[in-house]
Amino acid sequence: MSDPAEALAQQVTERVVDIVLSALDINEIAALVDLNALLGRVDIDAVMKKVDLNALLGRVDLNVLLDQVDVNAIVARVDIEPLLDRIDVNDLVQRIDTDALVEHTDLGAVIARSSGGMASEALDAIRSQAVGLDQFVDRWVQRLLRRKHPAPPAPAALLTAPDLTAPDLIAPDPIAEAEQ
Repeated sequence: MSDPAEALAQQVTERVVDIVLSALDINEIAALVDLNALLGRVDIDAVMKKVDLNALLGRVDLNVLLDQVDVNAIVARVDIEPLLDRIDVNDLVQRIDTDALVEHTDLGAVIARSSGGMASEALDAIRSQAVGLDQFVDRWVQRLLRRKHPAPPAPAALLTAPDLTAPDLIAPDPIAEAEQ
């Protein structure tokens, strides 16, 4: 074995260190350290030369990183005007295959829908004019026949519902009103 005095010295040293460490407050010691001065002594370039950035980036999970990115916020910060200024619209239009576009478009249906809509509107306008003309002729016929009560608004077979004969549904006679 070794010298008993050396073993005793070792035990005493360990005990003294334990007593000193238990008496010290680590937070107070850390508060006394000037971190700026300590970091000022560190050569960052030397530390960075020792770092293998490719190995570090290889350990980064980009999917987790991209899940945290708000793409809408990034796009909102992009100024689109300079991008649009760089686009040649004429070149873009020349790239369109118009034959394929026409081939996949049912022009007959488009024309039928648009002309059908116009025809329907024209027919509605003609019907509206015909109804107005019919009412005008009816008023003059009633006047020529010297009838005091206006004719029913519909044929007798259609007048089964009581609200069809209501006075507010019968159109006023503008000629009779003009005479009064």
